[in-house]
Amino acid sequence: MTGLPEGWRTRRPDLGDVPEILRLAQASDIAAVGEPDFTAEEVRAALTMAHTDPARDCWVALDAAGEIVCWAYPGNATGGDREFIEVYAWPGRGEPGLRWLLALLLDRVVERGREFGHDPYTVRAGAVPTEKEWIAALTEAGFGFLKQHARMTMSLADVPATAPDPALGVTVRPLRHDDEAELRRFHATIVAAFRDSDHPATDYETWRGRWSAAPSVAWDEWFVGEVDGEWAGVLESADVGADDNAGWVRSLAVLRPYRRRGVGEALLRRAFAAYAAKGRGAAGLGVDLANPTRAARLYRAVGMRPLYEANIYQRTVQTSGDAVRVGRPRSSAT
Repeated sequence: MTGLPEGWRTRRPDLGDVPEILRLAQASDIAAVGEPDFTAEEVRAALTMAHTDPARDCWVALDAAGEIVCWAYPGNATGGDREFIEVYAWPGRGEPGLRWLLALLLDRVVERGREFGHDPYTVRAGAVPTEKEWIAALTEAGFGFLKQHARMTMSLADVPATAPDPALGVTVRPLRHDDEAELRRFHATIVAAFRDSDHPATDYETWRGRWSAAPSVAWDEWFVGEVDGEWAGVLESADVGADDNAGWVRSLAVLRPYRRRGVGEALLRRAFAAYAAKGRGAAGLGVDLANPTRAARLYRAVGMRPLYEANIYQRTVQTSGDAVRVGRPRSSAT
């Protein structure tokens, strides 16, 4: 692997870098999908997620002018046997750092897998099909195509502040967030509903710690769906889209016995109404297009459309023994 261009260097990022990293990420978004998608809160979340230490796990590359042109970070909030990695490069400027940071990241991922106690360890990465250089770097590093993921969005311009009546027998109410037992049931519903999908489960303490550490939590955007008085599903919102005046659905989970009863639609429409009542301009969410519940059909039915679709790539690394380095030698890492 060739080195960095003359005058370039790498270092660890910190929260003081959020504004500059955001400019980089949004420039990458615009080049890939035509508009900015990353928010400042998402940058902060990436640097502070559970099991991620920026001083050990993350890098930025600076060009000869001292500007951040690449950013790399891993993500494994559960400590499970699967890692998701990201490397962003400033279009037209940062591409020379892609492979360098990917190699650093893969070497660290092997160490992380060992620290988590997994061997082998699965590594995934995403790429919009237009990101040819990033896809080439992943392919050269041994990644293969796995599936597709979509970022769904819809305008709230014509959405009323009051949700329409749900299907017969279905009711939607706000989460009682000050009730510990209800919070635990809310989390357990997400875990149970995603058990038959490719979505990794997060334990309750990790899940609670994520939103407890968030700058703000809009509890009035979290809902519980019931069928004939029985708990059936939940919707968890996040403030990650607030910078763009958008509502964001982090999780929509319907228990198997209550699927195809209108619970998911009712929860979505209640959330959209809540966002619209606050003057939000759009709503968004992410969906695994390989999800066996065929969630994308529901999202399209309520008026959402893909902002973009991303390919998911995967490879497996071994974490035991001495021959575990998959990037460049440790001696040259920074």
